[in-house]
Amino acid sequence: MDGIDDAILRELTADARLSYSDLGERVGLSPNAAANRVRRLVADGTIRGFTIVTASSPPTRPGSGLEVFIEVRLADGITNEAFTAALTHGFGQVLDAVHVTGSYDYLLHAVVADPAALDLFVRRLKREAGAGQTFTRLALRA
Repeated sequence: MDGIDDAILRELTADARLSYSDLGERVGLSPNAAANRVRRLVADGTIRGFTIVTASSPPTRPGSGLEVFIEVRLADGITNEAFTAALTHGFGQVLDAVHVTGSYDYLLHAVVADPAALDLFVRRLKREAGAGQTFTRLALRA
């Protein structure tokens, strides 16, 4: 996976109905190249399916994937307000975000599908939400 694959995953996570033309335009590829990338991501198991979410769909919750606790230290120049605002847009995996004392700024409780989804989630926290450093723990049992 590279930066373009990450961008494709972000775009499709936000709107899985994007045409290949629109997707390609957003990530800097031709429609055919975007389609080929999506097919490869499906073939290699990175994309495991496409779904819809309705107003009555239950939120992601413990028991439906990997339950994780992530300590986050904000990057220099990132405010608490900017970080929490970023979490409310596009980070539906987060069940709870608590501002804490100690060497980290926040403790996130989240549920992700699998280790690959966790990797993408942590990289997005750093790139899009302003996390400077993270420390992740997996829940073994409730």
